[in-house]
Amino acid sequence: GNAKNRKKFKGHRLLSSPSRVLHLRQIPSDATEAEILSLALPFGEVTNILMLKGKRQAFLEMATEEAAVNVMNYYAPAAPSLRYQPVFIQYSNYRELKTDNLPNQTRAQAILQALNAMQSGSWTVTSASDAGGGLRQGPGCVLRIIVENVFYPVTLEMLHQVFSTFGPVLKIITFTRNSQFQALVQYNDPRSAHCAKMTLHGRSIYNACCTLRIDFSKFTSLTIKYNNEKSRDFTRLDFPSDDGQIYMDQPIAAAYGKKPSLPLSSDAINTLPGDVVPPVPGALGSLALTTPVEPGQMTYPGVVGNSVLLVSNLNPEAITPHGLFILFGMYGDVHRVKIMFRKKENALVQMADANQAQLAISHLDGQRLYGRVLHATFSKHHTVQLLREGQDDQGLTKDYSNSPLHRFKIPGSKNFQNIFPPSATLHLSNIPSFVTVDDMKNLFASTGCTVKAFKFFQNNCKMALIQLGSVEEAVHALIELHNHDLGQNHHLRVSFSKFTI
Repeated sequence: GNAKNRKKFKGHRLLSSPSRVLHLRQIPSDATEAEILSLALPFGEVTNILMLKGKRQAFLEMATEEAAVNVMNYYAPAAPSLRYQPVFIQYSNYRELKTDNLPNQTRAQAILQALNAMQSGSWTVTSASDAGGGLRQGPGCVLRIIVENVFYPVTLEMLHQVFSTFGPVLKIITFTRNSQFQALVQYNDPRSAHCAKMTLHGRSIYNACCTLRIDFSKFTSLTIKYNNEKSRDFTRLDFPSDDGQIYMDQPIAAAYGKKPSLPLSSDAINTLPGDVVPPVPGALGSLALTTPVEPGQMTYPGVVGNSVLLVSNLNPEAITPHGLFILFGMYGDVHRVKIMFRKKENALVQMADANQAQLAISHLDGQRLYGRVLHATFSKHHTVQLLREGQDDQGLTKDYSNSPLHRFKIPGSKNFQNIFPPSATLHLSNIPSFVTVDDMKNLFASTGCTVKAFKFFQNNCKMALIQLGSVEEAVHALIELHNHDLGQNHHLRVSFSKFTI
């Protein structure tokens, strides 16, 4: 019936944007009306909703065009997630939604009215700059969580990974009251808290156990003195633990600076200890968090030793195994890459270990590559299979385990200290003396980049910084030119810089 609904649905077509009607695509097939509405409600009243479940699409009509613009501005830097899958939002060509005579609209309208009523009594984000956050505390930023049926230990890190899906988590306090494990989680804006509560209340971290009961807390802000396993202020990684030590070691601190992703997508898998009967698949719509391994086996709790990433939304015309090897190689040693033969938008990337995989996710998920927003998460696969004898997939599967281009083979190498997020400024090294400023500028311009500035290091002419037109251009240039032979067997080394010129 959805195709018929589309025909019946009388909107007024308009070619120019913006519009107060928003078009959402790639919605998870099990997402509810309430979850979809929670993406837009913080920005103003939603006056209509149309779900096209078969097409995994929806239309939301905002009360004002300004509210729709605020939604678009807020999500411009990174697409929002529903059930851990990115959802794409654009202005619709329709000026308004007319759904009066459509079947199946009663339920959606009832939910819309209930949520709007709740909304008018609570909070609204009024402008994009307001929505951007800052560290503004206020009502509705702190959630109180009770975890029921705790068969497996729940850690503060695990909660941080689960709740970070909905926005930056500032602080977490965990405690036991009335023999129940509880936590307080503070976001930097009410929108994130509201979305987390709507999506996670009643869901389970593991199949059929560790169920989350979520409410708004009466606190507007949390005060934390120590960073330890019970309390953490993620805005102040310099806080001591009770014994005066800084709690986090550096690699974790670096990764937590950005939003970690958790293996909570449909690609996630439950790995349970051998003596536990495997649960019924999908019981209680669990968050399918993998069971923690033995203490001390890994630095990142909840990552469970998986070093294989699922990379999606790639541009099939432009992407190559080599390109993924070079880009992901900024954050760890890539052992294998497989671009899916039947769906070239997807690839598997196997890193040397789970820490490097986590680091790659936290720096590359949401980056633009060849005109698309790349998504990286943990895969359900634990290795990338190489081809059997006689198989041919036209070079889409590559083994890089013995590549001379690995950056992190040597323990304690300087490269470990030079891991930075993608930036428009690149650090260049291994430049021979016969190469001039113009040579370098022309080389980068030949890849289609705009060169904004170039500067050799004063005390070392083998190194330079180059600033390009955008982060995306710099990512392309790094893929194209890392290890480029500048002549006489001098191979250029390219990495992201923390400095600008």
